Amino acid sequence: MSTPATTPSSRRGQIMQTYQMAKRSDPRIGLIVTGVFVLGAALGFALMWVLPGDGLLGWIISVVGALLIGALCALLVFGRRAQRAAYTQMEGQPAAGAGALQMLRRGWKVDPVVGFTKQQDVVHRVVGPPGIVLVGEGSSPSRVKQLLATEHKKHERVAYGVPIHEVVCGRGEGEVPLPKLVKHVQKLGRNVKPAEMTDILQRLKALDAQRGKLPLPKGPMPTSMKGMRSQQRGR
Repeated sequence: MSTPATTPSSRRGQIMQTYQMAKRSDPRIGLIVTGVFVLGAALGFALMWVLPGDGLLGWIISVVGALLIGALCALLVFGRRAQRAAYTQMEGQPAAGAGALQMLRRGWKVDPVVGFTKQQDVVHRVVGPPGIVLVGEGSSPSRVKQLLATEHKKHERVAYGVPIHEVVCGRGEGEVPLPKLVKHVQKLGRNVKPAEMTDILQRLKALDAQRGKLPLPKGPMPTSMKGMRSQQRGR
């Protein structure tokens, strides 16, 4: 059954929800986006005014061009500032990396919290072009690295020959900050073809079946990035 198309009203609702979320940590976002729209519209009007066209036609072209360019500039700035605000609000929350990894698009499979300790250190798994990427985060770097090493061995047994990368999400030395996590994962290389991913995922099912039900960290899983990802995809 196909998913219903996004209606204009639901799209407006998503934008308002994202705006309200962003305003909590970026109170000036509305003023800045409005200013960018005005400047973009003025630039658009000036650019379109020099095009051929006299009288009413020239005015119509200039006004339409101003509105389109102003709206485009405003949306670009709004998207970047909203994304930055989302990362600011998510950082420090339990399993925040899982929310950021949801920004990965088609061709990636994200499984949050495949490994977990009582101290709420977690490991997320991403399967994509680089192979298997294990992303760890927690309050103790030594515990996180130990948990990553344990998960690495488990995955290596069922996915022999598949490249396995370890990433620690955090602000410490050798760690990847949350806002840079997605880009870091995407730059790990292209070692696996799309046709090979199906086989890898099938092999990982056997490992996941042995785990049973994992206890999730206390508190809500961050989901701020999911709505933004849907807007970027045009859904």
